[in-house]
Amino acid sequence: MREDDRLVWWLGGHVDVYAVFIYSSTLGSSINGASVSVLRCLQERYHGDIFYTNAGCTLVALNPFKPVPYLYCPELMKDYHVAPQLQKLKPHIFTVGEQTYRNVKSLLEPVNQSIIVSGESGAGKTWTSRCLMKFYATVANPSASQESHETVERIEKRVLDSNPVMEAFGNACTLRNSNSSRFGKYIQLQLNRAQQMTGASIQTYLLEKTRVAYQAPLERNFHIFYQIAKGASSRERLEWHLPEGAAFYWLPNSERTLEEDCFEVTRDAMLHLGIDHSMQNNIFKVLAGLLHLGNVHFADSEDESQVCQPQEDAKCCVATAASLLQIPHEELLDTLQVRRISAGKQRQVFRKPCSRAECETRRDCLAKATYGRLFDWLVSVINGSICTEPSSWTNFIGLLDVYGFECFPNNNLEQLCINYANEKLQQHFVAHYLRAQQEEYAAEGLEWSFISYQDNQSCLDLIEGNPVSICSLINEECRLNRLSNSIQLQTRIEKALSSNASLSRNKLSKEPNFIISHYAGPVQYQIEGMVEKNKDPVPPELTQLLQHSQDSLLQKLFPSQEKEQNDPLSQSRAPVITVVSKFKGSLEQLMQVLHSTTPHYIRCIKPNSQGQAKKFQTKEVLSQLEACGIVETVHISAAGFPIRVSFQSFLERYALLRKSCPPQPSPSSRLPSSSPTRKASGQQLTSEEDAMPQSLIRDILLTLPHSVQTATVLRDHPEARLAPGPIHCGRTKVFMTDSMLELLEHWRVRTLNKCARCIQFCWRRHQHRKLEKQRWAATLLQAATRSWLTRKRIQRLHAAATSIKRAWRKWRAKMDSLVSIELDNVEESCVSRVPEPPLSTTLPWPPRSTVQLWPLGLVLSNSPVGVTGMRRNLSLQACLQIPCHSNTYKVEATQHDQAGITSIRALPQVRKSWGGGGGTTTYVNNNNM
Repeated sequence: MREDDRLVWWLGGHVDVYAVFIYSSTLGSSINGASVSVLRCLQERYHGDIFYTNAGCTLVALNPFKPVPYLYCPELMKDYHVAPQLQKLKPHIFTVGEQTYRNVKSLLEPVNQSIIVSGESGAGKTWTSRCLMKFYATVANPSASQESHETVERIEKRVLDSNPVMEAFGNACTLRNSNSSRFGKYIQLQLNRAQQMTGASIQTYLLEKTRVAYQAPLERNFHIFYQIAKGASSRERLEWHLPEGAAFYWLPNSERTLEEDCFEVTRDAMLHLGIDHSMQNNIFKVLAGLLHLGNVHFADSEDESQVCQPQEDAKCCVATAASLLQIPHEELLDTLQVRRISAGKQRQVFRKPCSRAECETRRDCLAKATYGRLFDWLVSVINGSICTEPSSWTNFIGLLDVYGFECFPNNNLEQLCINYANEKLQQHFVAHYLRAQQEEYAAEGLEWSFISYQDNQSCLDLIEGNPVSICSLINEECRLNRLSNSIQLQTRIEKALSSNASLSRNKLSKEPNFIISHYAGPVQYQIEGMVEKNKDPVPPELTQLLQHSQDSLLQKLFPSQEKEQNDPLSQSRAPVITVVSKFKGSLEQLMQVLHSTTPHYIRCIKPNSQGQAKKFQTKEVLSQLEACGIVETVHISAAGFPIRVSFQSFLERYALLRKSCPPQPSPSSRLPSSSPTRKASGQQLTSEEDAMPQSLIRDILLTLPHSVQTATVLRDHPEARLAPGPIHCGRTKVFMTDSMLELLEHWRVRTLNKCARCIQFCWRRHQHRKLEKQRWAATLLQAATRSWLTRKRIQRLHAAATSIKRAWRKWRAKMDSLVSIELDNVEESCVSRVPEPPLSTTLPWPPRSTVQLWPLGLVLSNSPVGVTGMRRNLSLQACLQIPCHSNTYKVEATQHDQAGITSIRALPQVRKSWGGGGGTTTYVNNNNM
């Protein structure tokens, strides 16, 4: 395990980037300061497929630009959810999600949580929000109730389905990203008392409506316009007047095909959100009308009293736009050409022809107002499908997907508002982080006056301060009833705010401009057109025109109840609500929500602008690190004590140093002393429980001699001179610097190696002794087994031999008895036959059953003696049950018939066959051989 990974593993990633920064600094590699060290750390981890890194209280997320299924699988979600200590797991967005969920369950004030996801477009903010949504749907899923489970799945699906719709209507292709989000989004996940998800709500901020009517070079309009132009069917093209190959002025770079040009995905998502096909047709018809409206261009009139007529090729576009918007053709043209002015005490209304520029401005205003109302209506529809009653939820977890810091070659009001929002969020981050740090130092009795950081309050005062600021001057310029003058506005800004160090100007540029030094770097803003964009005027006659539309959707977007917009008198008395004022008000509401919650920060980084995996562009990443404030976070962490460990954790990890070697005398400056604040206030540790941990920690640090420390540092890092870092003991925690942490870790590794070697020696000795005992036991078992098997075999052989002998002896005895009887009978017959003459009659023959049991000798000896020759042979065959005319047996006799038959044997049988005619004849011939 590498040194930085080992430190991060123990500290839970709290000082991941900072630890590597210090480690690189000791090697002499911090050429350009913290930025280069942080950049190198992220680069090494990115190439090692480690995409999440902790920097202080911020999680840095690198976009892998490739599918990583194992990194977001449900099993990993459960592992982070059931982990007893999240600090021991690797940094992940699930760590942030689980921490927020546990904070809600613990009901610690403030109970509500917020996760601020920031970064450039394409850095992975939307994917991060989706993964967090999936995580919350998994951990907050009530498995006991099937109905509640289905509710959570429905809410999750609808919230996820809102992403394609919001991206289609709110994202566009810019110079830096093909799917740039042109609005901010805050999602509230609503939880009940059992911490189960019951609903959600979406709030949007600052939609860039200007993009509908104006697109910078090489940029595109919102995705939805390209989707309907490329994905509409033949019937829809005929209905929306969008023929193949038609050119639209508000549809630049339409020849480019992007992944976001997916019309069917958008339509399916809208259908799941409750927008049926009829309403979808109305929406796309209005968008097609706006495209045709963008092709309406006017020609200069010869006289100011005459209205400007549309160009020849634009007259049909006016009729088509009026037909799609379902408003009268003449009324639409008249509203664009003539403006109404109320004057006098009686508020008489006069008609004044507009110039060419004014006609086109009113045209653009009509398109922006319609699109802005349509976007807000879509958000309300989404909220209506996922929101629940306020009584059904008690707490929430918020996900803020905000646009990142922007700096283009030409920056105007939109970039000013976006960077203003990032300044507010950065100020909130710094204030929260430092406040938490200061509160912890104060609670532990440490001084925190040494913390120094770069405060961006002066930049915020320049933008939004009272009584004079850039926003107030722009708003004041809008309220004046006169034509805006960019040079005059530049002069007023320089004169009123020249004392602010964050303001400057590019004197080499011919166009009026001003430069603001943001926390992420200076940005030059063009003043030309800024006041007009801030006014965002919607003349009452345009609103009345849209209210008279016969289209059901436009009637919802512009209800007739808005009488205040139709009354010129009320319009003149009402205060002017500018874009900056509205955005500032919504931003203040957002900051109030964030201040009432516990914030968590995720900074998404895009490794390259091409969207390629394993490609790390250092310059682009470095600019994003500066824009996200990661380097500032590292500096803030380095200003104080970045390592804070509880007494219990410290003793559990380093108690082995105290047990391994006895304490050694050391200079008093190196002992862990109580904080200067506690000494100055005269506080003493009288409690034995409080004094015991500090005494143990003192004993642990006494085992670290200064000479050994210096020698170790010089050997590991020849060019480094690392002095012992300070360490302070608070009331419940130990505060250390990185140098002391490295020293403790070094001696801990040495002690563990020594203990490991001792354990290895003991284990090997134990294994050797155990093996010898096993061998001796195996030998004894083998000997006993062989002895037992031998005895058993011999016993079986003895028993078998005894049985054989017994059977043999019995058979021999029986045979001997039979032979003796046979011999006795033979002797008796011979004795009786010698003196007596031969008789012609035979003796009685024993029964056949008895003769069959006799041996052959006994049969021959008892054959009839009174019969000789052939008659005796026949009688003997009959005695032995041999057929008389059988050719199977051969009977041999001696030369003298009186001696009898010597043997009887069977002859071999031979088969012979003759084939003739139609059959075969077979017979057996038994002849005497």
